[in-house]
Amino acid sequence: MILRPRPHWLRMLFVLRGSVLPAITPQLLFTAGFAGLVTLLHGKVFLWKIPLNVVSFSLIGLTMAIFLGFRNNTSYARYWEARTLWGAILNETRSLLRQGLVHVEAPGKARELAMLLSAFVHALRHQLRGSDPAADLARLLPPEACRRLAPMRFKPAVLLLMAGEWVRDRRREGALEPVIAPALEVPLGRLSEALGGCERIASTPIPFTYAVIIHRTIYFYCLLLPFALVDTISLMTPLITVFVAYTFFALEALGAEIEEPFGTAPNDLALDAMTRMIESTLREMLGETLPPPQDTVVDFVET
Repeated sequence: MILRPRPHWLRMLFVLRGSVLPAITPQLLFTAGFAGLVTLLHGKVFLWKIPLNVVSFSLIGLTMAIFLGFRNNTSYARYWEARTLWGAILNETRSLLRQGLVHVEAPGKARELAMLLSAFVHALRHQLRGSDPAADLARLLPPEACRRLAPMRFKPAVLLLMAGEWVRDRRREGALEPVIAPALEVPLGRLSEALGGCERIASTPIPFTYAVIIHRTIYFYCLLLPFALVDTISLMTPLITVFVAYTFFALEALGAEIEEPFGTAPNDLALDAMTRMIESTLREMLGETLPPPQDTVVDFVET
C-alpha cells in the first residue's frame, strides 16, 4: 500500500505509481486501435453499416455502472473489514501485553509474551500472503519454539495457543493471581476472532461469476461504442472511446485489486508496515530502544 500525502491537483493528473493505468494500458491501446479502425471504415464491416446510436449505450451504461458499483462496494467492504481486523489486532496485542506487565509478578517473563505476540502478527501476515515466516520466527522466538512451529500449517493459531500456555504457566508458578487469568484470556479470544476474520476474507473471494459478467460487458460495450459515435463525432471517436473505456477498465481493475486486501499490490493493505509497527510498540512497552522508523509515519491507532 502506498502511504503519502495527497499531491497537488495538477500532479495527480499524471500520477502513475498507485494508479491502475499501467495495468490497463494494453486494453486501452487495443480499444484505441479498434476505435481508430472503425473511424477509418466509417462504421462499416464488409460494406455493411452497423446501425447503432448513443441512446442504447446510455441504457447499457447505466446497467453496467450499477454492476460496477456493486462490485467495487463489495471489494471496498472486504478491504475495510480487513483493515478493521488489523486495527483490532494492534489494540488487543497492546492490551494483552499491558495486562501481562501489570499483573504478572515476574515482569521479566513478559518479554516472552511480547515476542509470542510479535511472532503472531508476522506469522499471520505470511499466512495471508502465502510466504515463509521462518526468518521472522527465528528472529523472535527461541529455537525450541521454532522447532515446534516448523511442521504446523496454521502457525498463528499455534502461537495464540502458546500465548495461552504462557498465561497458564504464570498462574501455576504463582506469578499471576487465578482471578486475573480470565482477564488475560479476553484479548486472546479477540485475537483468535481477528485471525478467523482474516482467514475468512482470504479464503472466500467474491463469486467469480460477477467478475465474468462485468468483464464481458465492459469489453462488448467499449468495442461497440465506436460504431455509435463515429457518425456524430467522426475523428474524435477514438479519443472519446478511450476516455470511456479508461473509466470502466480502471474501476474493474481497482475492484479486483482491493478484493484481496492482503496482497502486495500498491493499493492493498500495508501489512509490512503494520506488523513492524505492532512489534515496535510492544518492544517499546518493554522499555527497549527502538531503531529509526523504516516507513512513512502513519497512525494505525483505532478510535
